[in-house]
Amino acid sequence: MKHSEVEPEPVAAEKLCGEALPTLRLFAEHLAQWGEELGLVGPRELDRLWTRHIMNSALVAHKVGAGTLIDIGSGAGFPGLVVAAMRPDVQCVLIEPLGRRAHWLREEAERLGLTNVSVRNERAEEAAGHVVGEYVTARAVSALKTLVPLAAPLLKPGGELVLMKGQRIDEEVRDAASVLVKWSVTNPSIEVTGPEFGTEETRIFRATVG
Repeated sequence: MKHSEVEPEPVAAEKLCGEALPTLRLFAEHLAQWGEELGLVGPRELDRLWTRHIMNSALVAHKVGAGTLIDIGSGAGFPGLVVAAMRPDVQCVLIEPLGRRAHWLREEAERLGLTNVSVRNERAEEAAGHVVGEYVTARAVSALKTLVPLAAPLLKPGGELVLMKGQRIDEEVRDAASVLVKWSVTNPSIEVTGPEFGTEETRIFRATVG
């Protein structure tokens, strides 16, 4: 894969990614080199690797405090590896059921020198009871009514869901009304972020559990 086919680094990357930018440049290079071959990103995703994936994920790093963040379905490392690079004060637990992807995540964390990453090659429901954190995030995993029962058991009491969602999030919230009650989800809100850093709009569903 020729480097010219990969999206050039956007101007806004420096403001958004800060001191982690050199690490994330390396991450982008590795994805350009191996991502398609390993089935991590599709060929059409390389021309929007920064705006659609890296910078999109970087927004989450600005939304969490110190502590442990659990990323459900990390895949290629979005947003887990990006958050880990930007937030050395956050322990990032990446949950990825596919062995090939879990292997990539472990290897890539090592290549990038990220010591605040651990990878669990299992499903979120299998991790429940074994790992717990202050924050749970997920990107492009499933609708809220399916995702909340997977995410809530991974949170400490009073922990926060910080879920990356699409434009249909209002509809998802309505569909998940009874699920939110069942799992003691309170203070739900939808935050729109991105434009303040000069990048694309992203919706984040935030709520407290327990």
